[in-house]
Amino acid sequence: MTQKQVGIYARVSSRQQADEGTIESQLAALRQLVEQDGFLLSEEFTFVDLGYSGANLIRPGLDRLRDIIALQGLDRLYVLSPDRLARKYAYQVLLVDEFQRTGVEVVFLNRELHQTPEDELLLQVQGIIAEYERAKIVERSRRGKRHAAQTDQVSVLSGAPYGYQYVTKQEGSGQAHYEVVPEEARIVRQIFEWIGIERVSIGEICRRLQQEGVRTRTGKITWDRTTVWGMLKNPAYKGTAAFGKTRVGPMGRRLRVQRGHLLQPRRPVSTTAMPQAEWIFVAVPALVDEALFEAVQAQLQENLQRSRQNRRGPRYLLQGVLVCAQCQYAYYGKAVSNNTAKGKKRDYAYYRCIGTDAYRFGGERICDNMQVRTEMLDSLVWHEVCTLLEEPRRLEREYQRRLQAPSREDEDLAAIEVRIGKVRRGIARLIDSYAESLIEKQEFEPRISRLRQRLAGLQGQAQQITDEVARQVELRLIISRLEEFAMKVRDNLDEADWLTKRELIRTLVKRVEIGKEKVNVVFRVTPDPFDLSPERGGLQDCWRRAHAPLGHHKAHYSQ
Repeated sequence: MTQKQVGIYARVSSRQQADEGTIESQLAALRQLVEQDGFLLSEEFTFVDLGYSGANLIRPGLDRLRDIIALQGLDRLYVLSPDRLARKYAYQVLLVDEFQRTGVEVVFLNRELHQTPEDELLLQVQGIIAEYERAKIVERSRRGKRHAAQTDQVSVLSGAPYGYQYVTKQEGSGQAHYEVVPEEARIVRQIFEWIGIERVSIGEICRRLQQEGVRTRTGKITWDRTTVWGMLKNPAYKGTAAFGKTRVGPMGRRLRVQRGHLLQPRRPVSTTAMPQAEWIFVAVPALVDEALFEAVQAQLQENLQRSRQNRRGPRYLLQGVLVCAQCQYAYYGKAVSNNTAKGKKRDYAYYRCIGTDAYRFGGERICDNMQVRTEMLDSLVWHEVCTLLEEPRRLEREYQRRLQAPSREDEDLAAIEVRIGKVRRGIARLIDSYAESLIEKQEFEPRISRLRQRLAGLQGQAQQITDEVARQVELRLIISRLEEFAMKVRDNLDEADWLTKRELIRTLVKRVEIGKEKVNVVFRVTPDPFDLSPERGGLQDCWRRAHAPLGHHKAHYSQ
């Protein structure tokens, strides 16, 4: 057994494959090959991505693998095939080149990879074919589903809303269809009658359903208003289920990660609603009359116009960036009115944690965090943003702290390059001596191994120095860009209007964490402050300041 460190990487694209355990076959085949090659495999170096698309490079298992390889923790990597690394040819080339530059030998189970032009060409062809195959599968699937919807095939819907049960082709003698669930259908009709005839609000419907003990399909006793609104807008209940109501596209920018969601989503996509003119309708059993359905739509539109809390557009300065430090639910703005001692009506506004709303969780609140007056928190966060723009050099101090590595300015990169050249010439002379039979194989192998190890160490030192120089250049770029940005807005900060403040906050603040005793402002700062892409990075810093109404708070820069 050799002491080389080896690892394996496996991936399946869909959640169904992950649930069915199909990745186990990949792992078994890779472990068998590792054993045949005479290596020991540690579970620490088994990298797996379950349900992540190969068209995306952001995967937890792959990120961990790349970090280990960057630290020179692996000597050899086993993968089933190139398309397991990535489905895009460009990504495959990037990853293989990244691994090989750090000295990692990449071994594919379906073929042996050598450093020859023929092998490089074959790898490129395989990558191009894999990307082409994926594009063809996606396009054929889209066209096939569209054709099925146009021919009234219920199978294209793949599921059924509340009130129906979806019967698959296997269960339905070769024809998928919707089957009415009597008890759920009764609830659906009751909901439509409450809105269309009695003209009650959606909130009242949720309260009535909870009082009657009606459970949702998932078994919850609390009905969410959004769920009821979606049911009332679903045309399937009048006998025409809609296909193509939404479209999937590249993931847009997110202000912050939602509670319970992964920082790196399995499918990095965003869903957008499509115009009703582009929907394709499929005939299904109707649960309500068309006249009642249209009456409900008219009532919903009337409720929308009369609602005081449904004004379109942003209403609160920190809307979308507030999160509870205890339960991780979002904070939202809420306006209230109170009567003063003199009988006058006075309006207030608070930021309130969703977890403190008992009606959202079956009558029991799950969080006891406090609500915060909007003007106080708005003033606090805006003060931190202004302080950042007025003192951009604080970023430089924080960046230096995060490097946490001794300065390598005293080391001469040129000297290391000279030593690398000497080692390479020594390797060349040793190979020539072996080729001319001046030394035996038993003497050649250990000497060439030591020289290669020394070469790898010197190359690592040179790379570290180069990386640190690049980080210093990036630091200067960050500081210069922030100073330019600060100079443009600094003189007008005191006169900034509400929309300008909101845009500046959303550009520089990643999230605001509200606790019982402190408020934590997390900044995000990139080389270009106007860059709104979701991949933007950041820096970290911490400081504290007394603030009587809110206790104390801290602010820091974070990725």
